[in-house]
Amino acid sequence: MLSPNNKAPSPFSWDSDGPMVAAVDLDRVIAVVRRQWRVVAISALVALLLGAGYVTTAVPRYTATASLLIVGTSDGLVNRLSMDAASADDDAAILSQIEILKSDTIGLAVVDKLKLEENPEFLASAGNAISAVKQLVNAVINLPALFVSRELKEDDEEQAKRAALAVLQGNMSIARVGKSYVLDVSFTSPSRDVAASVANAIADVYITDKLEAKYEATRRASDWLQTRIDELKQKALESDLAVQQYRADNNLLETGSGLIADQQLAQLNSTMIVAQAETAKAQAKYDHIQQIIKAGQSDAIVPEVLESSVSNELRQKYLAASKLETDIVSRLGPNHVRAVRLREEMSEYRRLMFDELQRISESYKNELDVALSREKSLSASVDAAKSQSASAGQSSVQLRELERSAETYKNLYQTFLQRYQEAIQQQSFPIAEARIITRPVKPQSPSYPRKIMVIGLFVVFGAVAGSGVAGVRELRDRFFRTGEQIRDEVDLEYLGSLPLLEDRPNEIPNQEQPAKRHIRMKGTLGSYAVAHPLSVFAETLRSAKMAVDLRRTGEEGRVVAVASTLPGEGKSTVALNLAELTASQGSRVLLIDCDFRNPGATKAAGSHAEQGLLEVLMSKAKLQDAIMLSENTGLAFLPAVVRHRVPHSSELLSSNVMRAMLDLARSKFDYIVLDLPPLAPVVDARGIEPLIDDFIFVIEWGKTSRRIVSTTLSRDEDIRAKCVGAILNKVDTKKMKLYETHGSESYYMSRYISYYSDAN
Repeated sequence: MLSPNNKAPSPFSWDSDGPMVAAVDLDRVIAVVRRQWRVVAISALVALLLGAGYVTTAVPRYTATASLLIVGTSDGLVNRLSMDAASADDDAAILSQIEILKSDTIGLAVVDKLKLEENPEFLASAGNAISAVKQLVNAVINLPALFVSRELKEDDEEQAKRAALAVLQGNMSIARVGKSYVLDVSFTSPSRDVAASVANAIADVYITDKLEAKYEATRRASDWLQTRIDELKQKALESDLAVQQYRADNNLLETGSGLIADQQLAQLNSTMIVAQAETAKAQAKYDHIQQIIKAGQSDAIVPEVLESSVSNELRQKYLAASKLETDIVSRLGPNHVRAVRLREEMSEYRRLMFDELQRISESYKNELDVALSREKSLSASVDAAKSQSASAGQSSVQLRELERSAETYKNLYQTFLQRYQEAIQQQSFPIAEARIITRPVKPQSPSYPRKIMVIGLFVVFGAVAGSGVAGVRELRDRFFRTGEQIRDEVDLEYLGSLPLLEDRPNEIPNQEQPAKRHIRMKGTLGSYAVAHPLSVFAETLRSAKMAVDLRRTGEEGRVVAVASTLPGEGKSTVALNLAELTASQGSRVLLIDCDFRNPGATKAAGSHAEQGLLEVLMSKAKLQDAIMLSENTGLAFLPAVVRHRVPHSSELLSSNVMRAMLDLARSKFDYIVLDLPPLAPVVDARGIEPLIDDFIFVIEWGKTSRRIVSTTLSRDEDIRAKCVGAILNKVDTKKMKLYETHGSESYYMSRYISYYSDAN
């Protein structure tokens, strides 16, 4: 089938019926690598040479590093005076210190300390290619400043310091060591001494700046504290006097545990709770015994019954009589006098036990009355205490507010007094919040350029660039390279390939020239298949003849046209060799050159002819008079002798005269091979197509675009239908190996090359 975009097969394919999942064709990837590795290798080699040249010519630069330990500042005086007690985030604090180190304040202090604006070795630190470009751009941008009067320019000394500051900041780097509080401060310079001295100065200036900043902050805090302490002292005194005056005015007496009224109320509440519990207990006991009495349960047990000796004695007598009565009834019967008397005694015992329960009930009633009376008395006392406490509580609200205010002023006064003492001490003995843990030393080896890394990066970039170029070349390769592409792109059978051969001129002996009606080959390429019958070249042409024979249906001659899309694809050479090879096998073959614009077959085999196809079609000569013959194979050749341009060539080729001539040729020859003009530039082939039985399509390997072949054949569907197949011509066999994939026909060429006596 035709490809929608006619592009080279990609090593990556997508399943259109399923999800977009890339499938890698390893064979094609390997083939791409084999074809393009030289481009990548050359790019990497050029990049390697450029990298080596850069490393060789680059000015070595040295880096000295000082390590600073940033001590936490959460306990500092200024931070503790802040109303926000939350400590700063560690990362934010470290980043803040890095910005301080990069600030102009630190940089200008280093410049002043080392007089860097006057140090040529230091100023040479900016002498790299990037800085030179920046200076050039700045010079172009500031070109109008050259015309400004000198009085309007900034001070030269200040400009020099700013220039030195720019060099310092441009060559300084600060990095945090992991997640620690350590910062590495580095400076890079072409001079070892300058690198070490500048890095050391940056660290010293930073420590000094921290001390001065802390001293200044502490001094300002001390002054502010002194003012606040005086104010707080007066406020604390006034608030304490207000508390005592309010107590006296509202008669609010208290002990160490609070107001007396509140303490009395609490005690009464506790006693009230106990009394209520006792009342509930007495009520429960009384209700329980009343239920027993109402139910008439004389044998019911309550705690007081168990404790009463009378009740216990009556119960024992009742049990003894009951036991004896049961025994007598079992022996003498229920109506025995003794049994009747015992039942009367048991009835008396139950009455006495019931009387004892009533006595206990009266006792419970008395206890309940006492508990209720006590509870009522306590309730009256609690109500009186609540009234007194409520009155005192209303006054206590204002008292507590006064006490809180007094306590607040007191605490603030004590806190500020303590901080003031600390501020005085810190002002006298300032402590830096950072220290140098590693002093910079003179570097022994340059840090730049890193030769191996630079060369490696150059090689990698070169390889990447080469891969990009290789990818572009591969994507732009829109030509036919393999038989699979012919089948996939133009839906034609692949008949084989013809190698690229050198056309050498034939040596004519110093003897009598051949007759004018005899074929005379100018070069060796015209009869190569006959001269090398066991070559790949000849085998491909035999494959083409076999394809034609398989479509043969009758006994009359077969008209076979050899065509191509563009001029110069070698169709004339293919037609000559196909005709000669077929003739050498004993067939009667007529080769007709139908290309009136560029008769390639005539130029190769019949340039000495005086008449040909044009004369036959115009009825100026007979067919048998215009035919030339080959002495070696017996091939009959009708050339195209063109002495002037033929504007109506398509009408001639599709005329009735041409039809009649071919019908005559069919009766005289087994095969009539036509060398047609190319399909793309002219319409001659389409005009003669109805007279042709089979087409053999010739495609130049690596030169003819797949798009134009596909477009041409899609426009001429009748020609496509008659095509027996296509031949790849002018194949570079060495490069062809680079397009082989596992399973393709060319992949196994090395295994059956022994079947050919000639490699070609």
